[in-house]
Amino acid sequence: MTIFCFGSINIDHFYRLDRLPAPGETVAARAVETGLGGKGANQAVAAARAGARVVQLGAVGTDGDAALTQLQALGVDCRAVSRLPQTRTGHAVILIDAAGENSIVIHPGANRAQDRGEVFAALETAELGDILLMQNETDLQPQVAEHAMGLGLEVIYSAAPFELEAVRAVLPFINMLILNAVEAAQLQAALGLAPEDLPVETVVITRGADGAEWVARGTPRIRTPAFGVDPVDTTGAGDCFAGTLAAALERGLDPGGAMREAAGAAALQVTRPGTAEAMPVAAEVAAFLAARTAPEPSP
Repeated sequence: MTIFCFGSINIDHFYRLDRLPAPGETVAARAVETGLGGKGANQAVAAARAGARVVQLGAVGTDGDAALTQLQALGVDCRAVSRLPQTRTGHAVILIDAAGENSIVIHPGANRAQDRGEVFAALETAELGDILLMQNETDLQPQVAEHAMGLGLEVIYSAAPFELEAVRAVLPFINMLILNAVEAAQLQAALGLAPEDLPVETVVITRGADGAEWVARGTPRIRTPAFGVDPVDTTGAGDCFAGTLAAALERGLDPGGAMREAAGAAALQVTRPGTAEAMPVAAEVAAFLAARTAPEPSP
């Protein structure tokens, strides 16, 4: 089984500050770092480190070789990634305060210039029951999701950064929708539908320190508690959760077990600086969960 991750590949620029600046204010950074990022790359690495075979689908520009080398070193197959001439690789500027909270500006670059033919050709190698994992930082999302569903893949869509029209367009072609609590509230207000009434098999809602919920039509909600940790950097926590969840489901775990594994991975990830490089490996997550007595997910 394979997880195909169609998503963004970014070069992240981190600026560590004592506090985030107010409008019009200049604040000096204590440290500056550069690393691999983008929701697609982050989720692909999280899934790969959780033990899944992951194929990255996406695009980089003329400055993307280092990002692909790093992505491959972290366990992701990048042979299907397009290299676009006269285009810059996507990048993000990430401000992180002393409490680990962040503020992010993204330039999409090559992520919004995908080659549909190359993405479709890569998906043709998939087998029935493989997973397509997507986010909201690329173009062609509805087209790729529809094509993947037609090939018999399970389609998981992480609706971040949240855009109502993007979510509305992709909803008919996905099996699982992953939202945070704010995004879920925005979607419900816009569509007038509770999560269990959306036209999708499963909705997963992440709630930060309040854990996460698995919502499937006709079944009780599964509530998964969060693990208490001291965060260093919360950037990428949602991506870690989504990628680990996809890998756990691909491995055959039931929803409760998969959600707990994803929560454990995200808790570990926020105790480390960085995004893709901070994703924990499966053995670390297993040890973390074994050492904790958090209650099992429950209705």
